[in-house]
Amino acid sequence: MATITGFIEKIKFRNEANGYTVLSVTDQMDGEEVIMVGNLAYATEGDMIQATGIMSEHPVYGEQLQIERYEIKVPQDELSMERYLGSGAIKGIGAALAARIVRHFKADTFRIMEEEPERLSEVKGISEKMAMDIAGQVEEKKDMRQAMMFLQSYGITMNLAARIYQEYGPSLYGVIKENPYRLADDIPGVGFKMADEIAERVGIFTDSDYRIKAGILYILLQASANGHTYLPQEELLTQASELLKVDSQVMEKHLMDMQIDRKLVVKASSGSQLVYSSQYYYLELNTARMLHDLNIRGDIPETEIKANLEKIQKEEAIFLDPLQERAIYEAVNSGLLVITGGPGTGKTTTINAIIRYFEMESMEIFLAAPTGRAAKRMTEATGYEARTIHRMLELVPAGIPGSDSSDIHGAGMGKRGTAGMHFDRNEENPLDADVIIIDEMSMVDISLMHSLLRAVNIGTRLILVGDVDQLPSVGPGNVLRDIIDSGSFNVVKLTHIFRQAAQSDIIVNAHKIHAGEPVDLAKRSRDFLFIRRDNPEAVISASITLLQQKLPGYVHAQPFDIQVMTPMRKGVLGVERLNQALQKHLNPPDKSKKEKEAGGTIYRVGDKVMQIKNNYQMEWEVCNQYGIPVDKGAGVFNGDVGVIREMNEYAELLTVEFDEGKRVEYSFKQLEELELAYAITIHKSQGSEYPAVIIPMYNGPRMLMTRNLIYTAVTRARSCVCLVGLPDAFRSMASNCAEQTRYSGLKARIKEIYDQAESLT
Repeated sequence: MATITGFIEKIKFRNEANGYTVLSVTDQMDGEEVIMVGNLAYATEGDMIQATGIMSEHPVYGEQLQIERYEIKVPQDELSMERYLGSGAIKGIGAALAARIVRHFKADTFRIMEEEPERLSEVKGISEKMAMDIAGQVEEKKDMRQAMMFLQSYGITMNLAARIYQEYGPSLYGVIKENPYRLADDIPGVGFKMADEIAERVGIFTDSDYRIKAGILYILLQASANGHTYLPQEELLTQASELLKVDSQVMEKHLMDMQIDRKLVVKASSGSQLVYSSQYYYLELNTARMLHDLNIRGDIPETEIKANLEKIQKEEAIFLDPLQERAIYEAVNSGLLVITGGPGTGKTTTINAIIRYFEMESMEIFLAAPTGRAAKRMTEATGYEARTIHRMLELVPAGIPGSDSSDIHGAGMGKRGTAGMHFDRNEENPLDADVIIIDEMSMVDISLMHSLLRAVNIGTRLILVGDVDQLPSVGPGNVLRDIIDSGSFNVVKLTHIFRQAAQSDIIVNAHKIHAGEPVDLAKRSRDFLFIRRDNPEAVISASITLLQQKLPGYVHAQPFDIQVMTPMRKGVLGVERLNQALQKHLNPPDKSKKEKEAGGTIYRVGDKVMQIKNNYQMEWEVCNQYGIPVDKGAGVFNGDVGVIREMNEYAELLTVEFDEGKRVEYSFKQLEELELAYAITIHKSQGSEYPAVIIPMYNGPRMLMTRNLIYTAVTRARSCVCLVGLPDAFRSMASNCAEQTRYSGLKARIKEIYDQAESLT
């Protein structure tokens, strides 16, 4: 460890988003320049810094100090005072004025500025107003220095300390000493465990009311990350007791207090108590209300609809079966319609006929899907522009006046993960459409559904399309299934497999998997292949051969467009191990390719990567062939896949290009939001379609090896499915119809709304 004290001569680089700074410091001991790097959001040129860290040799930029802790010092001698004041650190003071101030007050300069600032007006060129302004700046810097030292004394990192100071200012002392669990509510990136560590250092007791309440909310937050909108009370208290090491009976009294504080909502159901964080309860309740309000009935005669349908079928040279015709009748006469069905049942043809029908009526039609890839597929299938739901709702970056994070995440969400992002389209500025069609609805979680409905006017037709047998959304809720199972809305389920689709073994076998029927793995097929391999190494080897040699020419695609999908993250054929093996062969080390190791993963220029969490702040731009930006926006979302195009080691940035040419800059500190994507979990494949998919088939945890998981995987392939491994593993998976429990209450909220409406009529 080395400690260096000196003046900050120049801020060479600073990432304003996270405070990462590269600065040049003149060592007070020998006058030599030292390059330092670290999170110093509030350090300025001219400050005297005492920094401790590890000296390292950067391969490009030479020796530098990696700062682990630092302190901004007050200059002690007259020369240092003059240098500091003349550096520009205090606005309004230049070198000449700094010399006059120090010459007048000598070693007493800083005491005068802090205790008797009005005396600064004794110096020629300083008015009384200017004197007080200078004093204010000095006091602010002093407060900041003291706050940083206070926070670091509790083991809080420099980066987090800067965010805490920015959030609370001088009131941070009370927050840290009395209730550090507020950090988990107020500051993105701070979770319960981090706040709990700080609380332990502060000396807050294990059974503190603050701690128990924060722990309960943390368990519910973790549940939402697993797709749940609530937990049964017994399960919640059991998990909280294990986390907090506090008896569950002690915690029961806090549930009532948290309901009074509107942090929780507890609902009785079938003899048990269901506990929601208020945020998700009201998301479900308001979603149910808006669905009810949209569900109005039209009165256009069937004869008129039938005449238009016959015209469409003749002009488009298509044939609609009775269920497809029924779907179009309902689309015309329903404010809200759900169309569901498996692969090959004509969902796309039905959507196209609906679009054509409403075009004939000169109606404004919007198409959207949850992800960029799903929207692109929708555009290709319909010839009509489709957008992501986020883009249709006009996601606005942070810092724009009027931002309201509840636009995205509903009432009570607070600041976590949104940082002021909002949708411009809402009830005050609804979508200007007569018809809105949403595809891949199984992917839509309760938060996004709530935001969508806020922007849909009553009288606009909303048509929801999806395969209810796919996996539920990654985010909390089970929206499509709950809407269908409520029995309150018009639902058309397409079941007929059309002749052309029936020629595809992908589609035929997908339906067999869903129905629990045996699949002939020995059949010689053009698009559904099973390659037997008896051990994990052989599975990996065969997968690499398929990716590099066999499949690209067969399906007319690049290796990067072909996707390896596996049920699990860990294990011999999990995502983590597969990615290491595939990266080695598809994008091997090369002196011409820059790379960065982070969290045990090597990120290399040319790597295929995936965003693994929603980041509403991340800005992107699309440039033309000359590098001139032609489009820009904000938001990178869980499941977005791209390629690392550039890496700047000096600025510690890498650039990822996502679909549609969207380029996003990541700081090295943000690499935790990315992972390699040569192989992905089947869950992450939702809404995507690939020319070919490779699915390793090997034994794994029964809870992961389920029928709807393999059904989802198979239906992601457009031209070819390659299963590689053990036939018994496939058969076991296809026969396991168990599904993981997902606690979701939208169905119950819909029924409550309809029961209330009936009681009033």
